[in-house]
Amino acid sequence: MPRPRPAAPSASTPAPAEPAVTSTGPVRLGPGAKAALTPAAVGLRAGFWSTRREVNARVSLPQGPQLLESAGNLHNLRLAAGTAEGEFRGAYPFVDTDVYKWLEAAAWQLAQGSSAELEADVERIIALVADAQQPDGYLNTWFQLVKGGERYKDLRWGHELYCAGHLIQAAVAHHRATGRPQLLDVARKFADHVDSVFGPPGSGKEIDGVDGHPEVETALVELYRETGERRYLELAGYFVDRFGHGLLGGEAYCQDRVPVREADTVEGHAVRQLYLLAAAADLATETGDAELRSAGERLWRAMTTTKTHLTGGLGAHHDQEDFGDPYELPNERAYCETCAAIASVQWSWRMALLTGEARYSDLIERTLYNGFLAGVSLDGERWLYVNPLQVRDGHTDPGGDQSARRTRWFRCACCPPNAMRLLASLEHYLASSDAGGLQIHQYAGGRYTGDLDGVPVSVEVETGYPWQGAISLTVGDTPADRPWTLSLRVPQWCAAYRVRCGDTEYDRSDAPEADGWLRLERTWAPGDRVVLELDLAPRLTAADPRVDAVRGCVAIERGPLVYCLEQVDNPGGGLDDIVLDRAAALSVRHRPELLGGVTTVLATGRRRRVPDAGWWPYTSTGGAAPETEPDDAPVELTAVPYYAWANRQDGAMRVWLPTS
Repeated sequence: MPRPRPAAPSASTPAPAEPAVTSTGPVRLGPGAKAALTPAAVGLRAGFWSTRREVNARVSLPQGPQLLESAGNLHNLRLAAGTAEGEFRGAYPFVDTDVYKWLEAAAWQLAQGSSAELEADVERIIALVADAQQPDGYLNTWFQLVKGGERYKDLRWGHELYCAGHLIQAAVAHHRATGRPQLLDVARKFADHVDSVFGPPGSGKEIDGVDGHPEVETALVELYRETGERRYLELAGYFVDRFGHGLLGGEAYCQDRVPVREADTVEGHAVRQLYLLAAAADLATETGDAELRSAGERLWRAMTTTKTHLTGGLGAHHDQEDFGDPYELPNERAYCETCAAIASVQWSWRMALLTGEARYSDLIERTLYNGFLAGVSLDGERWLYVNPLQVRDGHTDPGGDQSARRTRWFRCACCPPNAMRLLASLEHYLASSDAGGLQIHQYAGGRYTGDLDGVPVSVEVETGYPWQGAISLTVGDTPADRPWTLSLRVPQWCAAYRVRCGDTEYDRSDAPEADGWLRLERTWAPGDRVVLELDLAPRLTAADPRVDAVRGCVAIERGPLVYCLEQVDNPGGGLDDIVLDRAAALSVRHRPELLGGVTTVLATGRRRRVPDAGWWPYTSTGGAAPETEPDDAPVELTAVPYYAWANRQDGAMRVWLPTS
């Protein structure tokens, strides 16, 4: 359906230029942006991601208002507005953000089509937010109700600007989706207040400081893009550049040890780090700042080569939700917060647009299908805050936010509404265009439309991906007398592929790729068809030997999916004693009745017998490895996609499998 156009900005605010075809999503480039690519418009219609989004729309999102009510978030807004009595409810000063993230998710859903009930909930909650705002624009129910109106006295932990950032992003989403100004007016009023208070030394502003949890920075860039008001872009730049100068005590935890421009690795709290780097990428895109771009490229490479789990998950430590040392990638104690996976997608997408390089979308694919999607139950009602790569036999679950069991909601409920907003806006991350053509970053069924210097070009995609490797693309809109390039991302994991384009067929040996792209340039006609066939043969993957936690182990992958063993599929004992026979062939079996329909991978293994050592579980061997005795009888192992684990019954799970 046609997208409603946003209401015109005030006369004092220049409107940003809008391309002929634009994506209604979280990133809309400003006029004069220095990006290589522009987000394209995608309408998903069928297949894997369409199903996951339908569950999000039908189950997860409608539950939001009830959950926010029961947790007290909406009650706090009424207290701040003076329309209710009682005590503040919630353990943290940032509980308002759960409301804002849900509003953003609901707005992106409204952009897909009308829903009277969802729209009514959105308008009701926006009115609550507006009523809670103070006359000068400030809004944070914790500080208004619990701290007696005290402001900006605890930037390290108070999260006031973090809350403002999520409010701004919700407002931008609502404005883009509906054209209505109510929430955008609230957000601008808050942003103007922040701009009046924060600034560098010599600016005459009251406070030179940054928030302990980056988030407002990328939100301010998007507010600039939505309104054309350059003050917001400049304020975002000020905040980004003040991290690393000791304003928060100089801790790596909150990105205050070293400035972004000088950093050589990612560190500290994973979500905070990635939100900050997403903002740096936004600033590099809008200003052409080469130093920020270089820092982003350098830090992304450091993250992917030394601090990223096979699933795309990020974060080694439970205690501070942060990155560890290089190659410190534990299994059962992997943190891999769902919010960190979401932040990774947001940062990588901005880097993909800025540079035009496909490697960023390689990581997006890996993260979406594995590290992110595992955080949402198949029924859309339960969540994982952390996403470990192993749950041992006899595991005792700690419960709460560190549980390895799916939970209805959390005391710190950042992940569920964050996942809702990514799923609701997912089509935004699938394709892009430039002056030369259309780029397909992710493969899903639907219509992909780009802008070729004001002329729309489009393709219709049909695919059974990720279960099947064939992707069919049929040209729709196209200029009749002008060549353009259809670029297809060849995934990093793909060892072999074929492409049929008309009467011409290519494979990896004679179809050159540049920056991960297979580029097909010609003068297209409506109905022209391209078929890309990716080899989905299951494979065994080993880690860098410096990853001590998985030395001597392999993982099973197929296409973009990481697989795991679950106890329920492998009876006859626990999983801790399983040894994989890596010489035996892997086979696949599609199971439409299992876990919503999945392709399983079948492998061969044995159960090792470890001699009883008595009361001491260590053996002196004179330097030789301790002997274990494998069972003579091989066992068939059934592996399921990692994203689908913990949807049936509690039990052991593991991704990395010993081979000896």
